[in-house]
Amino acid sequence: MSAIEENKTAPNALPQPVAQVKPKPAVPIINRFLNFISSVRFGIALLIMLVIASMIGMLIMQQNVDGFDKYFAELTPSQKLVYSKLGFFDIYHQLYFNVLLLVLSLNIVLASIDRFPKAWTFFSRKKLDASRQWLMGQEQHTEFALESASRSAVAERISRASKNLGFKTRITEKGERVFVFAERGTWNRLGAYAVHVALLTIFLGGFLTAQFSHEGQMPLSPGTTTSEMTQNIINLDQVSPTSLQLPFTVTCTDIQQKLIRKDGSILANNTIDWLTRIKIKDEYGEREALVHLNNPYDYRGYRFFQASFISLGRARNITLRLTPENGGPPQDVTIARDGSATLADGTKIDFENFLPDFTLGQGGRPDTQSGDYNNPAAVLNLKTPAGETKRAYAFAMELPDGAPVGAAVGGYKFRLIDYEKVPEAHILQVQRDPGKIPFYLGGAMLIGTLCAVFFFSHQRVWAMIEDGKDGASYNIVIGGNTNRNKLGFEDRFKRLIKSING
Repeated sequence: MSAIEENKTAPNALPQPVAQVKPKPAVPIINRFLNFISSVRFGIALLIMLVIASMIGMLIMQQNVDGFDKYFAELTPSQKLVYSKLGFFDIYHQLYFNVLLLVLSLNIVLASIDRFPKAWTFFSRKKLDASRQWLMGQEQHTEFALESASRSAVAERISRASKNLGFKTRITEKGERVFVFAERGTWNRLGAYAVHVALLTIFLGGFLTAQFSHEGQMPLSPGTTTSEMTQNIINLDQVSPTSLQLPFTVTCTDIQQKLIRKDGSILANNTIDWLTRIKIKDEYGEREALVHLNNPYDYRGYRFFQASFISLGRARNITLRLTPENGGPPQDVTIARDGSATLADGTKIDFENFLPDFTLGQGGRPDTQSGDYNNPAAVLNLKTPAGETKRAYAFAMELPDGAPVGAAVGGYKFRLIDYEKVPEAHILQVQRDPGKIPFYLGGAMLIGTLCAVFFFSHQRVWAMIEDGKDGASYNIVIGGNTNRNKLGFEDRFKRLIKSING
């Protein structure tokens, strides 16, 4: 500015006061941090990262899945290095995955706490009246005149029509005006928080499963008693078996295999079902259980189900034909696995062993060449009435006369005429999953709450009743809104107006 321009200022003019702008108070850093981690944008970003991590776990085979050793061997050295460093082979147990779950859960909790008071106002402080301008600004509105004896009669008429359409109503007076407030589905305002609870329940179940679940195997044959299961600790392609103690004892009483063809093999392609009968004993007592293919058994958080079997052929029971050496009618005897039978003359027969493919091994000891039923034979122990203990063999095949193994023992010749095929042992999978119930519960809650949130809505209608200009009628202004399903609300609003004008 030049000096001449400066002199134009009146000499007697007083200086104008300068308006002082107050600086905005600084927001504490803790508040900014809480606002950030409770924001919807941050929650969506976390959810996207969680989905990406889960997809990695689906696309890259995890190290606890059967066949991982072959999958790992087919990878290139660079893939092995990168995936191992990033923990992609066991992503659900990695620290960053659990931290992601924790922070997302914290975001959901804080966002719910931050926004719940506003949602609760729809219950605690209902808007019972409204101005004409506000009503005419609603998405659904109308105005008409109605003749009636009094304002209260008009209000009752509107209230009755609203109730017939499923609304709950309240009538209030304010000065010379009467207001009718009608609403339905108020609970829908809390639907988002029910969804949050369902998500947190699912996250809790997933966390409990990842951190505290146990899974192992338990081979069982009749007479076996154990209180341990074998768990494989996997580190990439290295497997280290370890034993895990159970809080109870399991005793196998019987195993059975239902075959499609009785004369076929005991392999899976000829099997309908595997049945394992067990007894569980602990400080609470003893109970019997049956575990078969489509019927697992649950006890104290542990689940038993069929996993595999040891395919060496055995017999669940055998039927022997005993022919007296000195003549007489033969008799048939059936003996269960590891069982015994006593004849009429006092001879006791113990079922010691079953060999599916009989042969004599080193030292002349009986053995089996394979697990297939090529030359089945039963090994028996006899105790005669005189107290002598002898060993006998019963073959399914016809033996030539004079064969030493077919000679009479204890006064009888033995022949194996039938047997029920069964494997050496069944292998039960034992699984403890503390997160299973929360996960399934959260999933059911999520489906139910999402249906409730999107298929229903919170609908509100206000009616203002005032005296008409002619003095013989009443002027009615009605407006309403909804938080979703606007087409459905529009239809209900039209039916309400039609019912009122009726």
